[in-house]
Amino acid sequence: MSYERVPLDKFDQTFSTTTELSSVALGGRIVSVSDQFFAEAYHLLLVEPAPSLKGQFGPNGALYSGWETRRHNPTYDWCIIQLGTSGTIAGFDIDTANFNGNEAPQVSVYALNALPSEEPRADDLRWQEILPKANLGPNSRHLFTVPTTGRINYVKLHMYPDGGVARFRVYGQVAPIQSEDSSSFDLAHVFAGGRIVFVSDQHFGSGANLILPGRGKDMGDGWETKRSRVKGHKDWVVIKLGAAGLLEQIEIDTAHFKGNFPESCEVHALSSDSDIDWKIQNEGDLKWTLILPRTKLGPHRQHYFQLEDVEGKIYNHVRITIHPDGGIKRVRVIGRKAGVSPPDLAADHSDVHAVVDRLDRTERVSRPDVKVRLLPVLPLSPEAFAPYGQVIEAYGDHAAAPKGTKITPANAGTASKFHKLSSLVSSYEKQTGATTGISVYRCNPLKEVDAAGTTTLTVLERHSFTNQVFIPMGRGIGEGLSDPSDRYMVVVAHNAFLATTAQGIPLDFACVETQIGDGSMADCEIVNIYSSSEIIKLKVV
Repeated sequence: MSYERVPLDKFDQTFSTTTELSSVALGGRIVSVSDQFFAEAYHLLLVEPAPSLKGQFGPNGALYSGWETRRHNPTYDWCIIQLGTSGTIAGFDIDTANFNGNEAPQVSVYALNALPSEEPRADDLRWQEILPKANLGPNSRHLFTVPTTGRINYVKLHMYPDGGVARFRVYGQVAPIQSEDSSSFDLAHVFAGGRIVFVSDQHFGSGANLILPGRGKDMGDGWETKRSRVKGHKDWVVIKLGAAGLLEQIEIDTAHFKGNFPESCEVHALSSDSDIDWKIQNEGDLKWTLILPRTKLGPHRQHYFQLEDVEGKIYNHVRITIHPDGGIKRVRVIGRKAGVSPPDLAADHSDVHAVVDRLDRTERVSRPDVKVRLLPVLPLSPEAFAPYGQVIEAYGDHAAAPKGTKITPANAGTASKFHKLSSLVSSYEKQTGATTGISVYRCNPLKEVDAAGTTTLTVLERHSFTNQVFIPMGRGIGEGLSDPSDRYMVVVAHNAFLATTAQGIPLDFACVETQIGDGSMADCEIVNIYSSSEIIKLKVV
């Protein structure tokens, strides 16, 4: 098996389109090790560069951030690693940072593909050498490329005869895990084969972090750009999706970014089968489609947005642009894989007939050609709901509250007061006698949910002269509810949100409203959502 050494200044050129398959951030782990007397092998897979621990000592000697074994081994030491996800291997970054005089002089690498539940032994006959014995030097990074392997999920690092290695990074392409039916999944996820192909700036945090699993542990494992000083500045990242698909919604997560989240973002999508050189590509030559107009973001939370101009269109790239700069933790692009038949939401015409009958008893319509529009119900956030009103919510971490929220201590320091999160608005004529009060609604749970997890939207309310504020009441004894719901839906202007009881209502809720109280349309107008050619279904689960 041959290999090539790569100069450090060629790292980006060589590995920028690969994924670090061994990283602990993907779930890489140490399976077994021959010896780790001086420093434990788990350090090999850590994301951060190895810090110097010079002058620090433990019971067994000097401390190092890396893997270090005893002296005087007559053969070699070994470490078996399960990759975070299966993939094809293209190369390695083997770093001896801070090991000087005790570094491993030589290493080799073996690989195999086994069941994830297996834990192969060091003497397993299936191990195949993919990096022959190669020399290492002290306190330096060593980059190697090897001929692309087949599918691999375990590697074994040998060091001859003993010593220390600080970091061991395995680079390659993920073997995608994708839904093969019509269900929606994260097309951008690293495990689905998503890749970051271009980043305008990643001064404080790598763009590759955006598509990692989980929500991370701090600002260090997100994408963060340097501060801009130029008016109109923006930064962006381009993600090549793991599969071309029909996009539905996007999640922008600013977890841990509290004083340095972007002011806003926008998202574009592209369909291109060309091998694009993003470093020299002229933006004007690409036909990007705006799928999320510029939208405000908030600190330290998950934002969920329904995408626009995506129905019936197939895309394989998305570009997230942030204004003017800042940090994002994760991006999830939810959609269906192209070429897979969608679920037939209109197949049960009895449901559609029932809706039509209920809305218009005088009309009988044959429905085999009905168009069913699926409306996702997305978790409620202040930014997504901003075009329609305010979200009333308290924050345990005050830094996560929307910018401009006034927060003061209350009740002798035992409470926090979030001031005037919403105001009552009324434009009734004075002579109508409309007054403000609190009404209580007791709601029955939603039962008309079909096997596909959808329910048909039939009516909306319109309040022309006032707003309403819904406040949760929660559990209670006596006439209270013993088992209230912990979530509810809000549908407004063909957008649907799922709220928790920390934001709104269980099954009992109080409504602060201004009204005349005579039951007229001025107080509440019922609007039938009915079209002879289209039915709107909410995707509840």
